[in-house]
Amino acid sequence: MNIKTFYLTGTLLLLSIGTYAQKKKETINDSNTPLHLLQPEYKVPYKALSTTEVKTDIDRILRYLEKTTHTRVVSEKTGKVITDYSNLPADAQLERGAFRLASYEWGVTYSAMMAAAEATGDAAYMKYVTDRFKFLAEVAPHFRNLLEKNGTTDPQMKQILTPHALDDAGAVCAAMIKAQLQDKSLNLYPLIDNYLDFILNKEYRLADGTFARIRPQLNTLWLDDMFMGVPPVAWYSRMADKEQSKYLAEAVRQIFQFAERMWVPEKKLFRHGWVEGMGDHPAFFWGRANGWALLTMTEVLDVMPTNHPQREKLMNLFREHVRGLAALQSGEGFWHQLLDRNDSYLETSATAIYVYCISHAINQGWLDAMAYGPVAQLGWHAVSTQINAEGQVEGTCVGTGMAFDPAFYYYRPVNVYAAHGYGPVIWAGAEMINLLNKQHPKMNDSAIQYYRTEQKTQAPIFSVSKPD
Repeated sequence: MNIKTFYLTGTLLLLSIGTYAQKKKETINDSNTPLHLLQPEYKVPYKALSTTEVKTDIDRILRYLEKTTHTRVVSEKTGKVITDYSNLPADAQLERGAFRLASYEWGVTYSAMMAAAEATGDAAYMKYVTDRFKFLAEVAPHFRNLLEKNGTTDPQMKQILTPHALDDAGAVCAAMIKAQLQDKSLNLYPLIDNYLDFILNKEYRLADGTFARIRPQLNTLWLDDMFMGVPPVAWYSRMADKEQSKYLAEAVRQIFQFAERMWVPEKKLFRHGWVEGMGDHPAFFWGRANGWALLTMTEVLDVMPTNHPQREKLMNLFREHVRGLAALQSGEGFWHQLLDRNDSYLETSATAIYVYCISHAINQGWLDAMAYGPVAQLGWHAVSTQINAEGQVEGTCVGTGMAFDPAFYYYRPVNVYAAHGYGPVIWAGAEMINLLNKQHPKMNDSAIQYYRTEQKTQAPIFSVSKPD
């Protein structure tokens, strides 16, 4: 056989084999393949979830925050650490880290850390809180002396000593009350009383007593202020020696007065802003503000006795809000910046708040796990993708004012230093751990299902009848 004949024979043989293989290979179709078991191309994880996975995620955030939020006083001019607080120089300030120790965002973070300590049994979370609260309580009197002497002091400390808005006071106050109730050795009463005095006696209000602002228009309600003002008042009812019912009654009154103006029943959502002088009241359903409203109701229901005469009314509003939110969750598990506008971006902090509140409500028996457990788990999977390797939280909208046009909300920046994301993500993770410990989620027919009892048998791979 010459070389030409050899190559020609080989080529014909290969062509023959290829043709045979093509004839043998079957096309995937409905009659030979269970198509419902094909693997979908999910953009975020869609799978069973373990408590170990969740704790690993939130531990990464904790380690990052331990390194980037300091408990030292320094000289602004020299950067030198000051250890003698009794003789602070005029330029004394809290050492600057990535985040402020007493912002409202960090009030949320402290509450979340305490919840994580309880859910995980890891004392490092509570230590983060008590180290910073002890530090602030220790240095506050000395900075007050400096303020009285010079008429000014470090802006971060001035915010604590002389709050001028609910943002300055409410969330940190609520967290301090919780910490004080847990650890009697703390001496946070002077700071708590100072915050409460502002909230109850100095904050601007409408004629009927509803917390209000004079910006961007006179007599404006911000949905955010439900959370900035109401939870500390409710939690103080657990600490007050006298008139406990008075504080809880004020908290509940505020919620319903906000809802009277800002709840949109046909949407089952809250509008972000309401201006008393407007003839019409435009409704922009900003994600994080709705989160603050849901979180406020969650906090108050936690404090409210089960026999409280308005508990059922508040619970009904909470459940209606959850129904409205659940219907708007995206296929990626996130919620949108403007909840009912799918072309606005997917946002982390609002999603995390909803995951926490829904998970907590299931764990407290307020919501059905079968109906809402998958909502929370999908939301957590989405949030977990935004915790980067360093422990930073991505995809969080920066601080946001109020507007009556969509472009304002659509184009708010996102940033890893937007502090609003850290507390909600830790809080969501902590409550997901509780949820996974109490409930019985399982993959069945490729979907997450929540069961009331543990399922010991494996779901069949093939179904006799095809799913609808």
